[in-house]
Amino acid sequence: MLDRLARAIERHCPGPWSETAVPKLSLVALDELVEPMEVTYEPMICFVADGAKRTVVGERSWITPPGEMAFFTLDLPVTAAFEKVPYRAAVMRLDTQALAALQLELAEDGPAAPTATAAAVTAPMAPELVDAVTRWVHLLGTPEDIGPLGPRIEAEILYRLLRSPLGPVLRHWSLADSAASRIRTTARWIRDHCTEPLGIDEIAEVARMSPATLHRHFKAATGMSPLRFQKHLRLQQARRLLFTNDVTAAQVAREVGYVSATQFSREYRRAYGLPPGQDAAQLRGRLTGTREVPLLHDGSGAKP
Repeated sequence: MLDRLARAIERHCPGPWSETAVPKLSLVALDELVEPMEVTYEPMICFVADGAKRTVVGERSWITPPGEMAFFTLDLPVTAAFEKVPYRAAVMRLDTQALAALQLELAEDGPAAPTATAAAVTAPMAPELVDAVTRWVHLLGTPEDIGPLGPRIEAEILYRLLRSPLGPVLRHWSLADSAASRIRTTARWIRDHCTEPLGIDEIAEVARMSPATLHRHFKAATGMSPLRFQKHLRLQQARRLLFTNDVTAAQVAREVGYVSATQFSREYRRAYGLPPGQDAAQLRGRLTGTREVPLLHDGSGAKP
């Protein structure tokens, strides 16, 4: 059954990463190992049909093998490293309103919600879920069916996800005023304001939590404090700018919100092992003679 899904993804994914005509569906198909990717994930579920990917968030790291799915609960700066190719995955961007509406329709209580929601949760895929995702991908072969059948298959996938081991986390995640929802909102706000000077009191006000409560929940979810999360986003954006533009480290430092270029270079080297200019040159050198891959994506949307 996983083979069917992998073949469907390969058939409809023209490049390593492809947005599709089916709303909320993206595809990933890699045949060669590539450099680790600095990306920002939005809330999504990645259904892995073939290959394996290691995801690194701060000091946390895990591998998602074939037959498993990874649920990313908030906007999250990560390093994605592909451990095994060919790699085939279908990615579903999540809609809190659709999940909430389905739960109301089911009108039933699920298992107890977790006290804290991690930034990423993995679980095996049941055969019924694999079948539904495969049919969702196959809609790309009959574009006239996308409008009538796409929302129905999407609803089926959400239904089966709520019945899966991810169900309790999804229920908690979709609640309008849960701790998971507040942390998700706060992480997105930090992402959108990461180049600005932020203080913990200001962030706590966005989260509608005390600074201590915010720190506890945010670190439980991401493995980072809110201010370290902001720093990670700044450095990731800086690396992307250095790689894709003809700019100096001092120019990039100012653009991502650093007052001191010296502090920027020190923190950049601590994060990536080299000074900014040398790191960017090394990244470009690694890609010389290779096919184009989305090494440093802008983070606007679901990613590999």
